[in-house]
Amino acid sequence: MNARVTVLGSGTSHGVPMIGCTCAVCRSTDPRDRRTRPSIYVAVEGGPSILIDTSTDLRMQALTQGVTRVDAILFTHSHADHIMGLDDVRRFNVMQAGAIPAYADERTATDLRRSFSYVFNPPNEKGGGIPQVSLTTITARFNVDSVGVEPVPIFHGSRPILGFRFGSFAYLTDCNRLADEAWTILDGVDILILDALRYRAHPTHFTVAQALDVVSRIKPRQTYFTHICHDLPHAATNQSLPSGVELAFDGLSFDIKAAPAWT
Repeated sequence: MNARVTVLGSGTSHGVPMIGCTCAVCRSTDPRDRRTRPSIYVAVEGGPSILIDTSTDLRMQALTQGVTRVDAILFTHSHADHIMGLDDVRRFNVMQAGAIPAYADERTATDLRRSFSYVFNPPNEKGGGIPQVSLTTITARFNVDSVGVEPVPIFHGSRPILGFRFGSFAYLTDCNRLADEAWTILDGVDILILDALRYRAHPTHFTVAQALDVVSRIKPRQTYFTHICHDLPHAATNQSLPSGVELAFDGLSFDIKAAPAWT
């Protein structure tokens, strides 16, 4: 199943440029140094279009990248930069005339219901649009229409969260460790998007060096680093990375082979 992955956002929770920062990357004129909050979009040919996380910047990401349909939403975890664009799903509800299925692990589903109580436990009074989302808790691999999705257990600091594998491609953002069982799930991945925040150590994100160690073990043909802070200028950093490894950037797109639905 042919599919196209588009990186909607490749930056940190602050985004790049950061408010009030005058560093070289935040003042850069290279459009690849302008990074919105992390999210990707997987459009399957003849199948569903899947949004991974509803980032704080969802509205502008959809406008910039021409996203006009969302058939399902997958959540990696419930930090603000990954969920706070949920209200913008209302527009897709209108265009598609229906609710959108969403998938999250148990903790993230609980957090979503609490943070967006007006969505999942709507008030009786009229006025104000409400996103229409049907939320399913992920407990194992699952199907989104004709597409098989494999959750990948990873850690964001001490918190277990999820990455996702779609056939030949895997997306692992916001992580500093892979669960033991993740390595088997990732065997044979051709293209990988992987967290690599900066060179300096961080308690909940891979550094560039740590991410490169993961790449050397998984051995994908191509890796793109994401959740990038303003410490990493796009062009200069790419020159220092090994062949087959690059920084992602907002608007990056590439083709993959998605997996058919599990039987």
